Amino acid sequence: MSSPLTSVPALADARELSCDVLVVGGGTAGTMAALTAAGRGADVLLLEKAHVRHSGALAMGMDGVNNAVIPGRADPDDYVAEITRANDGLVDQSTVRQTAVRGYDMVRRLESYGVKFEKDEHGEYAVRQVHRSGSYVLPMPEGKDVKKVLYRQLRRREMRERIRIENRVMPVRVLTHPEDGRAVGVAGLHTRTGEFVIVRAGAVILATGACGRLGLPASGYLYGTYENPTNAGDGYAMAYHAGAALTGIECFQINPLIKDYNGPACAYVANPFGGYQVNRHGERFVESDYWSGRMMAEFAAELASDRAPVYLKLSHLPEETIGAVESILHSTERPTRGTFHAGRGHDYRTHDVEMHISEIGLCGGHSASGVRVDAHARTTVPRLYAAGDLACVPHNYMIGAFVYGDLAGEDAARYRAYEGELDRAQLEAAHALVYRPLLHPDGPPQPQVEYKLRRFVNDYVAPPKSGAKLSLAVEAFERMSAEIAGMGGRTPHELMRCAEVSFIRDCAEMAARASLARTESRWGLYHERLDHPEQDDAKWLYHLDLRRSAAGAMEFTARPVEPYVVPVPEFAPPGGPERPLGEVELVPVATAGPREAPPTARPAPEPAPAAAPAAPAGPGPRLLSLLALVEESPELGALEPYLTDAEPEVRAAAVTALAETVPAGTGPALAARLRDADAAVRSAAAGALRELAEVLDGDGELGAGLRAALDVPDAAVRAVALDVLRARRLGDAGTYAAALADAATEVRLQAVRALVSVDAVGALAGAAADPAREVRVAVARGLAAVSAPEPGPLVPLLGDPDPLVRGAAFGALGTAGCPGPLAKRAVAALDDPAWQVRAGAAAALRAAGAGHAVPALAKGLADRNADVRKAAVLALLGHAPAPEARAALATAAADPDADVRAYAARGLAPAAS
Repeated sequence: MSSPLTSVPALADARELSCDVLVVGGGTAGTMAALTAAGRGADVLLLEKAHVRHSGALAMGMDGVNNAVIPGRADPDDYVAEITRANDGLVDQSTVRQTAVRGYDMVRRLESYGVKFEKDEHGEYAVRQVHRSGSYVLPMPEGKDVKKVLYRQLRRREMRERIRIENRVMPVRVLTHPEDGRAVGVAGLHTRTGEFVIVRAGAVILATGACGRLGLPASGYLYGTYENPTNAGDGYAMAYHAGAALTGIECFQINPLIKDYNGPACAYVANPFGGYQVNRHGERFVESDYWSGRMMAEFAAELASDRAPVYLKLSHLPEETIGAVESILHSTERPTRGTFHAGRGHDYRTHDVEMHISEIGLCGGHSASGVRVDAHARTTVPRLYAAGDLACVPHNYMIGAFVYGDLAGEDAARYRAYEGELDRAQLEAAHALVYRPLLHPDGPPQPQVEYKLRRFVNDYVAPPKSGAKLSLAVEAFERMSAEIAGMGGRTPHELMRCAEVSFIRDCAEMAARASLARTESRWGLYHERLDHPEQDDAKWLYHLDLRRSAAGAMEFTARPVEPYVVPVPEFAPPGGPERPLGEVELVPVATAGPREAPPTARPAPEPAPAAAPAAPAGPGPRLLSLLALVEESPELGALEPYLTDAEPEVRAAAVTALAETVPAGTGPALAARLRDADAAVRSAAAGALRELAEVLDGDGELGAGLRAALDVPDAAVRAVALDVLRARRLGDAGTYAAALADAATEVRLQAVRALVSVDAVGALAGAAADPAREVRVAVARGLAAVSAPEPGPLVPLLGDPDPLVRGAAFGALGTAGCPGPLAKRAVAALDDPAWQVRAGAAAALRAAGAGHAVPALAKGLADRNADVRKAAVLALLGHAPAPEARAALATAAADPDADVRAYAARGLAPAAS
């Protein structure tokens, strides 16, 4: 913890640093920006107010990529059109297109670093279709380790020569040249020592993330936000005060979450496993086809209806599927999630997950609220860049953050360190902002003031919006400027928190004024104006840009949308010149009518103080020496004594260090530790091998070590050994077939996947009698996934006693083929008591002749189960040219299930055109 400061440090005592490229924020975009700029020869300084090893929204990992445009699975133009629709036409398509066309190369680059993306048995990216159009979701089975992988890249020797990392430094202002306004550095605070820090730079890249601490969560806990709570809008405020344009600030980020738990419900994670969101009647109700404000408006309307509550439906899934979902949602996504459900006595097997709506935030990557950038991440201030969730590239998500970090680093690397004079007035203003809490240390504490500020955000700014409430908000935020300036603090940590409250206040005022300026409703729930309920494309199909005027006021401009690169018929931007709007006019709210007294605000309650955590026990001397060694990126020889240490905890830590540094010889060394006597060491080695499978060296030794591990008594080790053998193409059909006799189900499942990878159809078919249902299901799906699937090997599985196996086998016929005799069996299976079998039978009929398929599928459209009806509609799409199929699809247009309606409409669309 930081110690109290006894006096305000003198500006003359500031520590000065210099660099070519300054990156502010060590998260997703910032790390990539630093790596790219350094790779292009720039001298880089990376500032992070926490510690780069575990900072940013990516710190706990990621369970998947939302916007992977993989060649052969998705088209960049389709993606650009999809994002244009999701953002109601208000996009600079040139910026979105950068993510579309560069995202695949970024996935490959991350994979070369050791980030693991899910692949199928043949080594192709296992992209999932979550929305009704476009396959963009790419799971990350070891996504919890993404930040560790990036930190490892920063600490490589060649990068350490170019990248200097300064942890615990928080800038508060971007410094600009007094004559031409270009960015020349930053000024801020060391959050542990209290030292004032000044940095000169040739270019500045802001990568500080979203403004996640804007609205107040329902729990009232300041840091219980949906977004990373360390992201307090720092970059938004710094860009604004530097003179940069911000845009879309009225377009809020609002997300569905678990009721009473500020974590995402993760319908997009559960969807590929068969989960989905429903109302209390079990009906899918979302008509929108992309995660957007329109979808959130439908969500909010359902919550306000008698069809509420709304749930993430998982209870219908089989045990093995629920276990797979839990392994993702209770680890990478939110480790506390399982504990939360357990505390309520809830289980995905018996309870569907009640959902609600999050507090509001600002985020470019998940909505469209950010700093205006061009296709090279340049802001409107020369030599100032923005990337990641801070930049307004709508729905850019993680891959877009990496892409724009890369773009910013590439462009900024042209510049060299600024050596001129720094503006004294700017330095003094930043110094005063940082240290003013020391002038009145007994002033109101930061938590109390921040709570009050964010309650005003909830009361007056959160949708649905109105001019009167937004005007009250502006008055409240202006009034609170004095209260924020009067906050007290004594330690550097408290100074940091107080500065963050000033950032939040700036963002709150920007959000309120921008929402007032856009006199229409757009983006569904993100900007719903009760007093202007209609969308007005003629007047408002424009970007709303916000700037700080020379006089210090917020000024607005309506900026035309750039001509579309990809035409989207639903929108026709009017073009023309920019429309200066000036300052926004407030609605009179001093009195409720001419003779009434003005309203008074209720005092905000103080949050309960948090209990101090118990101090953890410190590591031993061997562990400390190992941790120190890791910082030097050691070779394998230096780590070997720790890998064979007598203490298991040292060996386990050495395995973790090996996975973090990945020197030459890592693969065989990890494989050797699979045979360690201690379970924790074996588990660490197995996890590292699975994480690093694509980047390990030494195939010969690695393969031998993995094959030797197939005899280890630990089933988890055997399963990982098979998984890595398959991924690296180091095994053969004989090795994999032998593993089908393993006593452990998890090992046999890996054997099935491996056999698919080598197209060993005979061995796969031999596993159709496996005692475990999940293995037989995997066999059925695997027989459809081989390079040349045939229906014959699936026949024994069609009569399996387990309905899930029969359902999977019939579903596989949709890929392998469904000739006449099997089509008859599929038609008969549409009457099976198990809905899973009926759904599989419907899928099979997509590959059958229309004469057998269409009448049966038309009957399936009346099935009592929505998933069966959905499968029938999707199968009918394969027969859409037939008039009978189109007639059947027309009957589904009024189905109570939104998915069924949407897919039916898609099948009928060509006739409509």
